[in-house]
Amino acid sequence: MRVYLAATLPALARWLADGQAPPGPAHAVTPALREWYREGSEEEMEYVASLAAGRSCLDLLAVDLDAPRRRVVVAAEVADLDVAPAGPGRSGVVVGAPVPVSRWASALVDDEDSEAVVSAAVTALGGAVAGDDDAAFALDEAGATELAWYAVQELPDLLAD
Repeated sequence: MRVYLAATLPALARWLADGQAPPGPAHAVTPALREWYREGSEEEMEYVASLAAGRSCLDLLAVDLDAPRRRVVVAAEVADLDVAPAGPGRSGVVVGAPVPVSRWASALVDDEDSEAVVSAAVTALGGAVAGDDDAAFALDEAGATELAWYAVQELPDLLAD
């Protein structure tokens, strides 16, 4: 099963150093997502799951105040038995085993030009939850910012920059 792991740049560096991502929350094409997005292709549903992981990155950035304001989503293949549906949202899952780098397919990462938009979205998280339309717009703007694709072998160079 393809899963999308939300991260920050410091977390990505730790995962690479460890040779694996730890077990934990992720996003994937779940039965709930399939039911909600009935007429979408598999590729479209995977895109929706990756967008949800990108949104989860904002929560991680809100906790890690020192991390660069850039979202990181790692796409990986894991055994179906290692994945269980769990919130948040229709695509939320929990991966119950570490995900070795050898199972990573690619990563999606904000470029440096996106930092202001992502920073504004992180700042707006509380307001968006409270129903503030301007705050919700900041989250939507970050969500509409496309993440750049990186091959796994490019990630050390990305982190070195």
